[in-house]
Amino acid sequence: MAFIRKRRQEQQLYSKERFSLLLLNLEEYYFEQHTANHVLKKNGTDRRKVRGSLKICSKSVIFEPDEISRPIIKIPLRDCIKIEAPEDNERNLFTGVTPGTISIISNQAFLTKEQNIIAPFKTERGKTEYVFELDVPGKVEDVIHALHQLYRASHLDKLGDQAAMITAILQSRLARASFDKNRFQNVSETLHMECKAEMVTPLVTNPGHVCITDTNLYFQPLNGYPKPVVQVTLHSVRRIYKRRHGLLPLGLEVFCTENDLCSDIYLKFYDTQDRDDVYFYVATYLENHVAEQAAESYMLQWQRGRISNYQYLLHLNNLADRSCNDLSQYPVFPWIIADYSSSELDLTKPETFRDLSKPIGALNKERLERLLERYREMPEPKFMYGSHYSSPGYVLFYLVRVAPEYMLCLQNGKFDHPDRMFNSIAETWKNCLDGATDFKELIPEFYENDSSFLVNNLNLDLGRTQGGKMVENVELPPWASDADDFLQKSRDALESQYVSEHLHEWIDLVFGYKQKGNEAVAAQNVFHPLTYEGGVDLNRIMDPNERVALLTQILEFGQTPKQLFITPHPQRIVPKFKSLSCASSRSIFMTEPPESFEDLTEESITLAWNNITKLKLEEQHKIHKGAVTGIAVSSNKSSIFSTSQDSTLKMFSAESKMLQRSVSFSNMALSSCLILPGDTTVICSSWDNNIYFYSIAFGRRQDTLIGHDDAVSKICWHNDCLYSASWDSTVKVWRCVPEELLGTKKHFELVAELEHDVSVNTIHLNDVHTLLASGTKEGTISIWDITTATMLHQLTCHVGTVFDAAFSPDSRHLLSTAEDGYFKVTDVQTGMTISSMASEQLQRCFKWDGNTILSGSQSGELLVWDIVGGKIVERIKGHTGPVTSMWMNEQCNNIITGGEDKQIMFWKQQY
Repeated sequence: MAFIRKRRQEQQLYSKERFSLLLLNLEEYYFEQHTANHVLKKNGTDRRKVRGSLKICSKSVIFEPDEISRPIIKIPLRDCIKIEAPEDNERNLFTGVTPGTISIISNQAFLTKEQNIIAPFKTERGKTEYVFELDVPGKVEDVIHALHQLYRASHLDKLGDQAAMITAILQSRLARASFDKNRFQNVSETLHMECKAEMVTPLVTNPGHVCITDTNLYFQPLNGYPKPVVQVTLHSVRRIYKRRHGLLPLGLEVFCTENDLCSDIYLKFYDTQDRDDVYFYVATYLENHVAEQAAESYMLQWQRGRISNYQYLLHLNNLADRSCNDLSQYPVFPWIIADYSSSELDLTKPETFRDLSKPIGALNKERLERLLERYREMPEPKFMYGSHYSSPGYVLFYLVRVAPEYMLCLQNGKFDHPDRMFNSIAETWKNCLDGATDFKELIPEFYENDSSFLVNNLNLDLGRTQGGKMVENVELPPWASDADDFLQKSRDALESQYVSEHLHEWIDLVFGYKQKGNEAVAAQNVFHPLTYEGGVDLNRIMDPNERVALLTQILEFGQTPKQLFITPHPQRIVPKFKSLSCASSRSIFMTEPPESFEDLTEESITLAWNNITKLKLEEQHKIHKGAVTGIAVSSNKSSIFSTSQDSTLKMFSAESKMLQRSVSFSNMALSSCLILPGDTTVICSSWDNNIYFYSIAFGRRQDTLIGHDDAVSKICWHNDCLYSASWDSTVKVWRCVPEELLGTKKHFELVAELEHDVSVNTIHLNDVHTLLASGTKEGTISIWDITTATMLHQLTCHVGTVFDAAFSPDSRHLLSTAEDGYFKVTDVQTGMTISSMASEQLQRCFKWDGNTILSGSQSGELLVWDIVGGKIVERIKGHTGPVTSMWMNEQCNNIITGGEDKQIMFWKQQY
């Protein structure tokens, strides 16, 4: 559980002292501490001393007694009347004052953690003198001076002026200090940079100094709290992200885990350049770092079932600047279940689930009508919902039972009214449906496996409702036997088939194209303008008071995630599978046993791809004088045809291992070839603008199709239709009409012409022959519906010439590779790029099954890629130059490649 794990990490990091930064106000800093006695006055001259620690903070003075039975005293500086050293005051009420004494007279103080019990603050009102004796008398003058400065800041009329003066005091303190190099783990460490920053934890920040060496990232708090130095070893870092903090690009979050939502350190810098420099240094020293990843890097994994719905939502939250260190941008998860009254939860019924295509505020039609009526009458800027679906208050509403100190910090030492607490799952859901201002979504904890946030294990006194009921554990729906069972069934619901089929609709609302603009209006998904990224530019607001007020409003109200998608999000591919839920929120998919020949064939293909790394070179033959451009094989596998830039078509015998024929149609290069059904004719495309038909039986050119105004780059065939791509910026579709008198002669009729803006370099038909993809010399990919000859998508996927493109077997995805060195996976339905993988060298051709790629590289190697995992899994030595052509049989276990080294190579899997 994200927040609970983070809380436990903090408890291990922070000492066992009762003091916590959560005792401070929001935006308050803890500067220094001094060992001291609190002097209690009884009966005039009778004095008693309480041993403890005096903390100097930017808006308060806090005394933490060593005895846990005594409360911590917090004295707000704004309530102070006088701060002085009594020995300097002749009217001091005390007699026999010892050196090192500080007197603070205040109208109000707060008491907390008496007997170390977490409870609402007690208020001590009335004019009271608090006297403290420092162990080091010589520090009194400095402490008094610091307190007078902070006292003046706290008594300024405007919050902006207060913040400006406190910031100046803080920066002065930071400037007078520097990182202590004696804290380096090794004397041989090389310093790269040092700068000022703040360590961010929920609701609080701690100022100090960041230091980067060649082996470690250090943070040294100005106040030495919670410990002198926080250290992160660079080699342990797995992910690093730039963050937006307080609406400004100043945050940096570092993770030493692959998938955890909890980071190892979150830093906020005072200058964006410092942030970027630290990011650069850390990222440079990572071996397999994940830095600045795009959402597309996880989309294909999610679509293909490699990661669960839960994991995908975590990744999207992370990429959208959501962090468990920032409660104003805490990860947001959807309400999934809509049935909290049945005794059994039926995940096969659609009515069990919430409509994921609508925001919470639009689920109740009557409430929505009232909100829309107000929206229509509202002046600009308009918004439909006056509160957000995620805010610090909502997060702590759910987590108060495990994070009570955070709630007390947020609400000035108080818990919420018992009737407004998180008392019941069903009541909370009902209020989200019916409440006039309640539109909150859920948090990740509802889909994890730690149910402690639903149970009052800390025995907190959260009050009694108006009905007389004590606030204890959260009331669960009838279908949940206990809190663990509730979470298990919630996880099952999140990973269910219904949610897998509809989750993309909710993603469109929260992270996608329905988040802003006209699409948001149409989806009834418009929140206050200040909640959106870019809704306000704080750097342009010069008035410090306006700036502080605006920032406070935004941070408390909540923020909309960074927009990740501007086009509709693809739907998840949901195969027919059995789902076995497990505690990690993953699903294991078990396919049904094969029941037909088709199933056995599919199984053999899957087996072949699973063993694609076991390709072995069986033979190789140098039969051309130029780069091989195309390979075709007869249906009985006895004859291999290849074309080359040497302008020839070669026929090679698989049995005799000898070249049988060599045909030249012109002196221009041939670009591709294919064999027509029946193995009677080979078709070749040429750079001389023509398409040639070669009769295998008669051993001669049968016909010539003069169809283009520039080189023909690629041809495809299906169902008596020829598809030809050309550098004349067209793809033409020809229908073959056999003439009655000459059975061997073919007549071609042009039935469609697919216009492009630039030269077309490659085309590919999907397996069911309904879609055609074309790639141009300028990196554009177009997807066409060939049943209607209409363009579905025109996408600028690459920079430079597209070398190859191919649909996945299920036609859901299109893979392409180009001169820019990238593999890109495009979702066919939406046209969205859902995966982008860089290669260290160009990949000229490939075959793939939707998950794994076998590619021919510029170096001559065959590379096996896990496209879903985004990595190379095998390198197979092959040609001595670029691999330029590749053929694979239907069973996917025999491969023939051609290269610039003029050779064709025969590969076979060996188990």
